[in-house]
Amino acid sequence: MEKYKWGIIGLGRIAHKFVADLLLLSNAELYAVAGRNEEWASAFAKKYACQNAFGSPSEMLEKCPDLDAVYVATPHVGHYETTLLCLNKKVAVLCEKPLAMNATQVAEMIACAKKNNTFLMEAMWSRFLPTIRKVLNIIELETIGKVKTVQGDFGFYTDFNPQSRIFDKKLGGGSLLDVGIYPVFLAYLLLGKPKNILAKATFTSTGVDESCAAILNYDDNKMAMIHSSICNKTPTEGFIYGEKGMIHLHGRFHEPNQGFTLKVYDEYEKFYPFDWKSGGYDYEAAEVMRCLAQGKIQSDDWSWQNSLDLMTILDSIRGEIGLEYI
Repeated sequence: MEKYKWGIIGLGRIAHKFVADLLLLSNAELYAVAGRNEEWASAFAKKYACQNAFGSPSEMLEKCPDLDAVYVATPHVGHYETTLLCLNKKVAVLCEKPLAMNATQVAEMIACAKKNNTFLMEAMWSRFLPTIRKVLNIIELETIGKVKTVQGDFGFYTDFNPQSRIFDKKLGGGSLLDVGIYPVFLAYLLLGKPKNILAKATFTSTGVDESCAAILNYDDNKMAMIHSSICNKTPTEGFIYGEKGMIHLHGRFHEPNQGFTLKVYDEYEKFYPFDWKSGGYDYEAAEVMRCLAQGKIQSDDWSWQNSLDLMTILDSIRGEIGLEYI
């Protein structure tokens, strides 16, 4: 079995979670890491027995030209520049969500991937979880009839700290891009792009949204309601209402959890459990390697257009609430 050599750029909390799951895959190898400085990178590399550690992405790409794929896990504002750097070296990229800060940047990243004939995928890991795949299968079979309403939330409480990434406008902080993207993703996955959006938000003293709520309206009287927060701990659940039944994605709906409940009105209720052996990040990594093995430069299940559509919706919500980034 061919082993794919992975590099990691950005060595924060999410990178640790990703690497722990990546190493569960028999065809993946952690080959190189790049952090904010060489000392930081060396400590990360030592923890995971990685042989190559660098103090900058450019150094890693220069000294490890045999990399097969790079996972970009920098703060949001670093996704665009770092991804272009990798793509122009013809190294495949799995970039953390959101793919960029706005749809214009996403379009440029896609154009760069096309020009270099190089794989690019947004790390929308929830899309590849068995939970979501099973939900889509149930909906495709019209077990609950046509989906009419989607509801999702994602909120957590954290003490206000103007130095923290989550509250820093220059780093793309705020609830919408950090966690609101998940309920928006769920709405988009099931209903597509809305015809109009209504949204409101409250803001921190640093100018980022601490809570955001939006109603997404579609044709055929379909609707989605989403809420995100960094000042309230919410259930973080998903509800999908159809003509004949509903699906309740138990908290936290975007990650491996205890499963979901299907209810067909006046007929039956069934709980679907899932046996998780990882944190869930291995599924997106496996998708990247599956695509590379088939010579693809984008995923059929989470395509470039999907990422562009999602970012366009997020841009529209930001426009509604008046949130502009520096």
